Amino acid sequence: MHPALARPRRPTMRDILARPHVPALLTGTLIGRLPTAMAPLALLLAVRSAGGPVLLGAILAAVYGLASAISQPLLGRLVDRTLLAPVAAIAASVAFVAFTVLAVFDLAAKPIAAGALAVLAGAATPPLEAGLRALWPRLVPDPAEQHVAYALDSVSQELVFVTGPLAATILCQLVSPSAALWACGVIGGCGAAVVATRSPACWAPVARREVHWSGPLRSRGLLLLLAVMFCLGVNLGAFNVLALSLADRSGTGWLTGLLPAALSAGSLIGGFVHARSPWPLPLRRQLLAAAGGYAVCFAPLLFVTVPQAAVAFSLGPGLYLAPLLTCTFLLCDRLAPEGTATEAAAWLIAVIGVGQALGTAVAGRMAAHGTTAVATVAVLAAVLAAAIPLARTDLLNTTPNTPMENSA
Repeated sequence: MHPALARPRRPTMRDILARPHVPALLTGTLIGRLPTAMAPLALLLAVRSAGGPVLLGAILAAVYGLASAISQPLLGRLVDRTLLAPVAAIAASVAFVAFTVLAVFDLAAKPIAAGALAVLAGAATPPLEAGLRALWPRLVPDPAEQHVAYALDSVSQELVFVTGPLAATILCQLVSPSAALWACGVIGGCGAAVVATRSPACWAPVARREVHWSGPLRSRGLLLLLAVMFCLGVNLGAFNVLALSLADRSGTGWLTGLLPAALSAGSLIGGFVHARSPWPLPLRRQLLAAAGGYAVCFAPLLFVTVPQAAVAFSLGPGLYLAPLLTCTFLLCDRLAPEGTATEAAAWLIAVIGVGQALGTAVAGRMAAHGTTAVATVAVLAAVLAAAIPLARTDLLNTTPNTPMENSA
């Protein structure tokens, strides 16, 4: 074949990792986000270790997660107005103090004070994930490489939810729950320090100008993405309850952790495949395909009762999870009004967290009616996540002054 007619080589994750600052920023973000996966379990075990009721531990874990979700858009807006480095450093410092006090506090004896500290620790979660996703277009200017960068980001985030609970469990078992809580503050601070000391964290926002009070929420396309991610959050929250319900019904405790692990494993595989072989579709249609594939693959879990089959069927929807997140955050960056990229990404992260809390609560109430009722909550949420963008695909068209889609 003539060299001029040869197809250009597709960028790979290795190409992205070879870019300046990318390995350090990605590593720092992953380390800094570990407390979000460690803290809920550490709080639950700390309360139990102090002789308190399980309900109190669950409440502390829930308010930590909700505070973290609610604060992310606010911290994201602050980053868009200032710089990522100082916001991340100050937030991580506050979180470290809150976790340190929680570690030496009698959580069972003073539940109200413990709740306030859990809220403070959650609200001070550094906006590292949103900050990195807002930086990708500047770290990787080429649109083809951006797709791979967001896929790498989505895949690597799965490591947080595999490593975080495992680290919390090991610390609780080998040392103490208090040590696990203190480690949350230390680990979060170390991750924030890695990010804050890199020069991109001090890059000025692209546009320093007055932004409408509603920020990125005035974009109707972004509102559509928020609805999709909220439904995905409900699905994931209900799925965790489904794993517990199936484990209790079958008498196989290992199923509680294995089903989410299978979903994450599928997401890792799907993310790598999607990065190496992007779908030959415009970006908005890739979103539709990923959301539709996720919903279709989730449906069989309505009828599964055998543990081995549940694990196998949990792997299927995971194959579409990382591509769905990749397409969502790519579209988010292109649909967000100028000067609101970090806040827009933070809103997506926040609604996933709020959706997870709601999905867990609703599925928990349905658990008394059996595993099918719990699975129905998860499946309906997945179907809604696919149906919402299908109803208004036109809102996902990128504007003329944003990077254009990669259409084959």
